[in-house]
This record gives sequence, structure tokens and C-alpha cells, in this order.
Amino acid sequence: MAVTFQVLDGIDKGRVFRDLPVPLTIGREEGNILRLNDERVSRYHAKVQVDGDDFILTDLESTNGTRVNGTVVQIRRLRFGDRVNVGRSLLLFGTNEQIATRMASAEGASTAPSGVSSAEHAEHSSTLQQATAPGPVDGNLDFIVNVQPDEVVSATREALFIGNKPLPPLPQKLTPSQAARLAEILDFLHQGLIVATDNIQAKDDGTQVTLGFADWQKVLAIQLLLARYLRAVSEPEILGNDPA
Repeated sequence: MAVTFQVLDGIDKGRVFRDLPVPLTIGREEGNILRLNDERVSRYHAKVQVDGDDFILTDLESTNGTRVNGTVVQIRRLRFGDRVNVGRSLLLFGTNEQIATRMASAEGASTAPSGVSSAEHAEHSSTLQQATAPGPVDGNLDFIVNVQPDEVVSATREALFIGNKPLPPLPQKLTPSQAARLAEILDFLHQGLIVATDNIQAKDDGTQVTLGFADWQKVLAIQLLLARYLRAVSEPEILGNDPA
């Protein structure tokens, strides 16, 4: 198994790292299979491995973090055409042929399902895209749900807590591919909620907030996606058999 990364920006701009064996690490230190001359890249910045049919990118607790398509990630599946930011370097994953194949596949999947008009499909797709498009994030956001003044949000290695109340635990001992897929779903929904609530308006006294109708529709789109994911957990076959 081998992969290709093309450097779009940074001190190594224009270089193409072809047919790199996987697993591999990315960093500025000798010993990395993909070595970059970028002082903002950590000595061992990230790794790429294969799990089943998936390429999995994992940040190795780098100083400046790793982004995929503009989003900060800890672990993420890579698809051909994804852009990976490490330090000041921007990498493109895949060969031109692999990226072209993915684009052609995506264009074919964008056609309306049987029984759904093109207009309805376009409207529904637009709603979901708007609801889940990345938006600006306020790093100082203080967001706690249903927490009393004497309660705090905390975490252990096993669970999250609000005060002394344990929240539903995350599944343990996931494979790298499963962990990446779960992180991808949660981040997808998280970004959608950020966009949907970005224009929320609050009264001066803080007793009430309002949301525009278009943004409310984005929240409903996220609710729909959550419902679909929940149903698919117990009934995986519905993803292929239930177009509703």
C-alpha cells in the first residue's frame, strides 16, 4: 500500500512525494518517510496508517496541530483530494488521477434518487450543505448545557460528567478506522450546529434568545441527520433501502 502527497504551499511547495509506503509519519526530523523543511512542523507531527479500506490520519500531539480541509483534527479518514495543513505547509492527498476519480464519483452520487425530483433533491442537498458548512468558531465560547451553578463539567479516562452525573460513555477499544469515522460524524454535526446558531440574537437581559427561520431550518437538518444516524446504528440496512 502506497500513497502520494503533493505540497501546495510552504517551503517545500511544488514537491511531490510519490508512492510512499504506509504506515508513514510526517515531520521535520530525519526518520520520517514524509519529511518537510518547515520549522512550524513538529519533529514527528502526524502519522498515516491503513485500517481496512481506510487511510487514517492521526495528529501526534503536534505543537501547532493538524488540519484537514481547514478543520483541526486529532484523527480523521483521508480521502483523495483532501487538503492537510501541517505547520505552514499545505499538502494535497492523492495523485491527480485518484482525485479525478473521486470527483467523478461524487458528481455521479449527486444525482437525485429514484422518486425524488431534481428540484427537491437540490433543495434538500443545499439545506444539508448549509447546515454543515464549517464556520468561524469563537475560541472563548462558554457553552454548558443544563448545568447548575454548583456543577462543573469534568472528564475521566472512562466518561464525561456534569457534576456527579455520568454522561453516556463513548465506545472503547475502537479500531483506528472506527475512531476516525466516529470523530468525523461528531465533528460534522458540531460544525453544523455552530453555523446554525452563529446568528442567534439575545435580549439585553439574557432571558430569551431568538433564531431566524433559515437558521432554525439548519438546526432541524442536524436533528434529521442525528435521527438517521441513530436509526442506522440499530438498522444498518436502512441506509441502502430507505430513501426517506
